[in-house]
Amino acid sequence: MQRSNIVVGLDIGTTKVCVVVAEKDEMGKLNVLGQGRADSEGLQRATVVNINKTVDAIKAAVADAERESSIRIKGVNVGISGAHVHCINSHSEISVNQTGIVNASDVKRFQEKAKTNIRYLDIDHEIVHVIPQEFIVDDQEGVLDPIGMAGTTMRGSAYIVVGMKTKIRNIKQCVEKAGLEVNAMTFEPIASGLAVMKESEKKSGVVIIDIGGGTTEVAIYIDGAIRFSEVIKVAANDVTHDVAFGVKALYEVAEDLKIKHGCAYTGDRSEDEEILIEGIEGRPRKSFMKSSLTLIIEARMMEIFELIRDAVKRSGYFDYLNAGAVITGGGCLIPGTDALASGLLGLDVRTGFPEGVSGGMKGAINSPIYATVMGLVAHSFENRGVQDHDVIDLRGGETEVVQEESGQDQGLSGKKIVDRLKDWWEKL
Repeated sequence: MQRSNIVVGLDIGTTKVCVVVAEKDEMGKLNVLGQGRADSEGLQRATVVNINKTVDAIKAAVADAERESSIRIKGVNVGISGAHVHCINSHSEISVNQTGIVNASDVKRFQEKAKTNIRYLDIDHEIVHVIPQEFIVDDQEGVLDPIGMAGTTMRGSAYIVVGMKTKIRNIKQCVEKAGLEVNAMTFEPIASGLAVMKESEKKSGVVIIDIGGGTTEVAIYIDGAIRFSEVIKVAANDVTHDVAFGVKALYEVAEDLKIKHGCAYTGDRSEDEEILIEGIEGRPRKSFMKSSLTLIIEARMMEIFELIRDAVKRSGYFDYLNAGAVITGGGCLIPGTDALASGLLGLDVRTGFPEGVSGGMKGAINSPIYATVMGLVAHSFENRGVQDHDVIDLRGGETEVVQEESGQDQGLSGKKIVDRLKDWWEKL
């Protein structure tokens, strides 16, 4: 019985919660069936500080996605980020199974062995991912996918993502209190990279920069594998706070100013203009020059890219970034951000939009804001074997549960659901 071809990504951000329901077509492209978005006030710097507000935001975003897709969401792939997440490089070596042909079981044993080789993992942290970087099968080096290769031993390196148990537990609690189940958790820099990175960039060497509301996430890919990542605790919200302080306005007014009139680079000179600002609590309106607004925004954005540059150089991979940088996330939408980034990083820069989307509600998610959540969807499809639950489908007039467990399917296949839909419509 075929597995359901529908997955759900849930991005719980500092400023917003995004949900996307998608399916994969015969060509391997994603069709977006529905999406939902809600303001988030329960997190600070990607860490939960208010359970109830976070739960309410998740419920609101999920409700919108369910209405658009006509699908009741049950299981989700949740993004995880924050300064508490860090990564460790580990090495592993195993003997290939008795057939002498590497199979999926060998790769799993390789990953488990990589876990045991970690040193200094204290009781306060847990492993989120074990991501193979490259394999060496006997003497064949640089293998990215070893399955099917002949050999007696397999060794290589793995990138292990580790997070603080309590903060991971708080995210899971919010999801479960919203009536959902956590299929998997994905480190958000990995998800963002999956969504916006082209295969040629991944092989050539690229840094993915996701500027969110509370954090800025950096991930470096060299020779087709992730090599370095870091979460920086300065992001788009800090820009808004600076604007609010500079013009003496409410946060909401400052955010509106940033979006409508903001520019991140004084080198993009345009004709100056006067901007009217609403006064606080009935006070009279006041004026502010656009050039002054640009100076405020540029100062904070410069700090962000200087911190990114320091992280990239500290990684040791700066000279290998032949494809430059891809910037994404809501914070990159301020005009002039790409020019500022290119100048400060000394790299070619482009803005990253979700890739690999062919149909459905494609236009609704065609923005860097949706990079992480679309990457969560893509990561779900890459890891279907470890998913336990998918969705409850309401489109046939009845509720049916589609589940996966240990590679075996329970419930109706996608084809049977379509057949029942046809029968149902014919009876109307």
